[in-house]
Amino acid sequence: MSSAFSGDETAPFFGFLGAAAALVFSCMGAAYGTAKSGVGVASMGVMRPELVMKSIVPVVMAGVLGIYGLIIAVIISTGINPKAKSYYLFDGYAHLSSGLACGLAGLSAGMAIGIVGDAGVRANAQQPKLFVGMILILIFAEALALYGLIVGIILSSRAGQSRAD
Repeated sequence: MSSAFSGDETAPFFGFLGAAAALVFSCMGAAYGTAKSGVGVASMGVMRPELVMKSIVPVVMAGVLGIYGLIIAVIISTGINPKAKSYYLFDGYAHLSSGLACGLAGLSAGMAIGIVGDAGVRANAQQPKLFVGMILILIFAEALALYGLIVGIILSSRAGQSRAD
């Protein structure tokens, strides 16, 4: 064994950690948003059952956050194949940052969607004119996760560009 330890042997660890972070944090946001807004829908449905289907919008929007994390996790994991192509620490860090950007953006968006969804559907039951405002706020909260997805794709695409093989 004449090869010296360069650190690149541990690079796949960081890449896989990025894939896991993307999925785990995004799903945590999706779960929180679904649970929090679902409680609001259930509470509102007791008094106004005819509005339940209209009030499912926050639950659906929260569920999409997990898909964003899944997309990045798949992109990252397919980019990790040290046997086929050299995988350096730069690549591992690019994948880690990609996963963290998408995952943490999804987590924060899920928290915002859950809080707005809970309060919004309850308020909508009392004043139907608030529905459009609630939807706009939910769209802006969902956009936060979309920004994380876009940045995650850009960062993930940087992997493999550290050295010329």
